Amino acid sequence: MKKFYPLITLAVLLVLPLLGFSTYVMHIFILLLMWATIGMSWNLLSGYCGQVSFGHAAFFGIGAYTAGILYSKAGASPWLGLPLSVLVVGVFAFIIGLIVLRLRGPFFALATLASGEVFRVSAENMEWLTNGTLGIMLQKRLWVSKEPYYYIILVIAVATFLLMKYLIGSKLGYFFVAIREDQDAADSLGINTTLYKTIALVVSGMITGVAGAFYMNYMGYIDPHIVFALHDVSIITIMIVMVGGVATQWGPFVGAVIMVMLQEAVRSIGSLGALHQAIFGLLLIFIIIFLPNGIVGDFGKIKRFFGLGRVRA
Repeated sequence: MKKFYPLITLAVLLVLPLLGFSTYVMHIFILLLMWATIGMSWNLLSGYCGQVSFGHAAFFGIGAYTAGILYSKAGASPWLGLPLSVLVVGVFAFIIGLIVLRLRGPFFALATLASGEVFRVSAENMEWLTNGTLGIMLQKRLWVSKEPYYYIILVIAVATFLLMKYLIGSKLGYFFVAIREDQDAADSLGINTTLYKTIALVVSGMITGVAGAFYMNYMGYIDPHIVFALHDVSIITIMIVMVGGVATQWGPFVGAVIMVMLQEAVRSIGSLGALHQAIFGLLLIFIIIFLPNGIVGDFGKIKRFFGLGRVRA
C-alpha cells in the first residue's frame, strides 16, 4: 500500500483547486508547495550530504532577482526567470562552493550564513541593478486567480520530489551519505568528496533559485530584506526540515505544512511581535529533545506514544 502513497497524494493535490477553496486557502496551498520545494533542496545538501547550510536565502534571493531584473531591466517576461535562474544560481552556487566547501562543520555553516548576508547587502547597494531597498515590483501579473500559480508550483514540487528520489537512490546518493557519515573515511575509499559536495550544493541551490523566481512572479514584489532574509528564509527552511524529518523524503512536506500553518496562526494574532520567534525556538527545542529525527523520522515513536504501535505477543 505504501508504494501508492505518492500517487494518492498527487491525485489529491491535482483536484484541490477544483473543490472551491477560497483565495486565501489557495494561497496557503501555494506557500506549502513552495516551502516544501525549498525544504527538499536543503535536505539534499544538509540532510543527505551532511553540509548544514544557513545561507539558502542567498540562492532564493538570486533566483528571485534573476526574474525581477529580467523584467525591470530587459523588459522580458519574469517567467523566463524560472529556467534562467537554474543557470544563474548554478553559477553562483558553484562559486560559493569553491569558497565555503573548504570548510567543515560549524565553519561551513557560518560561511554560508555570511554568503547570504553578503548578497543582501550587495542587493541593497547595487541600486543601478536591483533598485536597492525600493525593490522590484511587477506592474501587472499574468494571472489574477491563484489556480495557475498553484499548478506551476505543483509541477516544480513534484519534479523536485522525483529528482530527489532518483538522486538519493542512485550512486550519487550513496556518495552523499558516505560523506555525511564520515568524510575522511569516504576520502580514503577514493570518493572525490569535494566534487560530490559541490554537486549537492549546486543542485540544491538551483532548486531553491527556481523557487525564488516563482516567488517573484507570484508575489509580484521583492526587496533585499524579503528574499535574502536570514530568519524568514534560511532559518525557516532549516526548521521545516528539522520538524518534518532530516534525510527523509516526506519530511519537507510535513514540515512545510506545520511551519506554514504556524506562521499563519501567529500572523493572524498580530499582537505577538517578536514573541513569534520565541515560539519557533521552543518548537525547535521540543523537536530536538523529543523527536530528533523529525516527525517522519520518528513516526514510529509517535505511534507508540499514542498506543498505535504494534503489540507483540
